Amino acid sequence: MEIFHVEGGYPLSGEIQVAGNKNAALPVLAGTLLSDQPFTLKRMPNICDVRVLRKIIQELGKEVTFEDGVMHISGSLNGAQPNIERCQQIRASFALAGPLLSRLGRAVLPAPGGDRIGLRPLDTHIKGFEAMGVNASVVDGNYVLEAPNGLKGADIFLEEMSVLATENLILAAAMANGETILRNAASEPHVQDVCHLVVACGAHVEGIGTSTLRIIGQPNLSGATLCISADYIEVGSFIAMAGMMKSELRILDAEPENHRMTQIAFRKMGLHFHADGDDIIVPGDQEMICQSGFGGSIARIHDAPWPGFAPDLTSIAAVLATQCRGPVQLQEWMYESRFFWIDRLVAMGARIVMCDPHRIVVHGPSQLYGKRLVSPDIRAGMALLLAAMAAKGNSEIQNAQQIDRGYEYIDQRLSRLGAKITRESVS
Repeated sequence: MEIFHVEGGYPLSGEIQVAGNKNAALPVLAGTLLSDQPFTLKRMPNICDVRVLRKIIQELGKEVTFEDGVMHISGSLNGAQPNIERCQQIRASFALAGPLLSRLGRAVLPAPGGDRIGLRPLDTHIKGFEAMGVNASVVDGNYVLEAPNGLKGADIFLEEMSVLATENLILAAAMANGETILRNAASEPHVQDVCHLVVACGAHVEGIGTSTLRIIGQPNLSGATLCISADYIEVGSFIAMAGMMKSELRILDAEPENHRMTQIAFRKMGLHFHADGDDIIVPGDQEMICQSGFGGSIARIHDAPWPGFAPDLTSIAAVLATQCRGPVQLQEWMYESRFFWIDRLVAMGARIVMCDPHRIVVHGPSQLYGKRLVSPDIRAGMALLLAAMAAKGNSEIQNAQQIDRGYEYIDQRLSRLGAKITRESVS
């Protein structure tokens, strides 16, 4: 187990480089199974989930080297199926289904692992695969997917804007026979990265960045070189961190065009930032006051599919709200367990009412105090780390390896800004 020891109350300053998008890196890495030709992936984050998936594809016959954010993949598939135990560690392992069905006509995968933030069914994946000619069954708790006659193009309306299902079906359609149309598709920046990968490999994709994708598959694809987009969830986390610590911060290579909705949401809590070229600057010592709606209604922030406010930023918004003057309602409609860590913030001194599993009201500002905490998932863990940095006194965050799954060397990077964070590894 990894433990972070945090001494709170220290201001930050300087600049921080954004890592590659975790949610792009994983399906893109899975997509390298589409061809036996070499791939080069740039700005790959060196995080736990990427290391797990790297090991899985190595066991499938691929050779992988990884240094200074650049990953080189070569070698041929050996015909094996993925290691079940490793796949259970990360949710993105199910993105292997599309490439394996394309190349081998069969994929056997467990229910995916990852954060326990609520029900995360695979129905959208399965129904999409079935439309493309896949027979699906569950045997001994594992999903057995078979395409005895290969994959065929289909016109598919997704029952929900599932990011991973959209990515999986893009990877499957890249080698399917004929044209595939995905309607009601997710369009997040990481979905766009997957589209750019298959285009670089030789498939044809129209509508990138929209909710309707038209994909014309090719029987053989080439290798490719791709630079992963910036992790906009990490950027949002750093913006909130700077506001909470009343510290000026420059976030390098932040791709500001992806943060218009974050800007709208954070402005409701009185936090402002601006673009400077491809960087984002958060001014220091801001007086953050929650902005009432027209008619005096309470400030309200809710998540939504892209380009709405990102669900993965709701935990970060919750801890930011504890340092803003006035009330704000946060609504996370997608996952019924996302807010089940809020009691830890209350124990630190936050004033929060949980209205129901999907809604909380935060009334700040609150003086937070250091506590012994446990990180339940990636985003709540990062939120607790930010709370500990803003708190008076010392905090201990157990299960910090959860944070490592999504944030590259986060303790070292924040320490360089002035944070007081040390790591302890306990066997």
